[in-house]
Order: sequence, then structure tokens, then C-alpha cells
Amino acid sequence: MSAFFANRRGQTEVDAQESAPEVPSGRPVGFDTVIGSNTSFEGSFVSSGNVRMDGQFAGSLEVSGNILVGESADIHADIHARNISIAGTVRGNITGNKVQLLRTGRIWGDISASALTTEEGAFIDGKITMVGHSATRPPTDEENVEHDAMLDSMNESDVAEDAIEAALVLESAAADIEPGDEAVDEDER
Repeated sequence: MSAFFANRRGQTEVDAQESAPEVPSGRPVGFDTVIGSNTSFEGSFVSSGNVRMDGQFAGSLEVSGNILVGESADIHADIHARNISIAGTVRGNITGNKVQLLRTGRIWGDISASALTTEEGAFIDGKITMVGHSATRPPTDEENVEHDAMLDSMNESDVAEDAIEAALVLESAAADIEPGDEAVDEDER
């Protein structure tokens, strides 16, 4: 079971009361919508709640809550949701705050998220973009020009002087070895 939907089953009533988040009255805890494994449909699916998909779907998924793509699911759609857990197959791009790819999950498409976790055995064929991190920002043209200028400003004569000095050290070491000298192993001394 996904970490986004953990603690939904297998709890005693006391455990559930202690760990369950505060939920406005009338709103169910867990999944608002479940698409069963024997269900197949196409179109545009929009939901403001949590969704679990175990069937086949083709189209687009816009979910304001969380979505769990179950092991038996075969999704041919772009998925946009707050948090996304994938245990089944998705052919489409995925955009969310947190994306979790479980060991049975398979994705053919690009992923855009602020956090990504994958379990061993998961499969991704696409580009991963981490959003909300400064490291994801490619350097600007101005930054590239500054970097190139810094490299150009390195004194080429310093590099040449270092090379000459290294060659002289090697030449001096070679001159100290007389013909017939054999290398002596440390263990033989």
C-alpha cells in the first residue's frame, strides 16, 4: 500500500482514532472514487478527492487530491494530481507534488515533481524534472558567458609552466638512475 494512503486498513478503532487526520464531517477517509479492475473507460476524468484506479483508462486525469494507480491498472493518460502513487502501468506524462513509483510500477512518460521516490524493480522510460529546486534551473545565457570568460581568463602560461616543471622533475629522476641499477623491492631490503 502506498505511503500516501497508509493507515487506512488493518487498524483497530483505537489506533485509527489516534492516527487518523482530522477530516471535515461528511467527507470519507481514504478514496472518494475507486475504479475497479473490471472497469474500462475513456475521456476526461476530473476529481477533487482521492482516487484509486485499478482498471483501464485512456484520456486525461485531473485530480486535486491524491491518486493511486493499482497493480492491475493500465492507464493511457497524462496524470495531474497532488500526490501520485503508481503500482500499475502508465503511458503518459505525470505531474504532481510527490510521485511514488512502487516496485510493480511502470511509466512510459515524463515525470515532473518536487519529490520522487522509487522502489527497486520500478521502471521509468522518460525524463524526470524536479520542480521547486534551484538545481533544476538551467544556467542562463549570462551565467554561461561568465563561466566561459572565467575559463578563458585562466593563464595559459601557468599551465605551460606546470607542464615544464613536471618534465624537469621526471628528467632529473631519470638522470639519477645509473645503467645497471635494478629496482629493489621494499620487502627485499
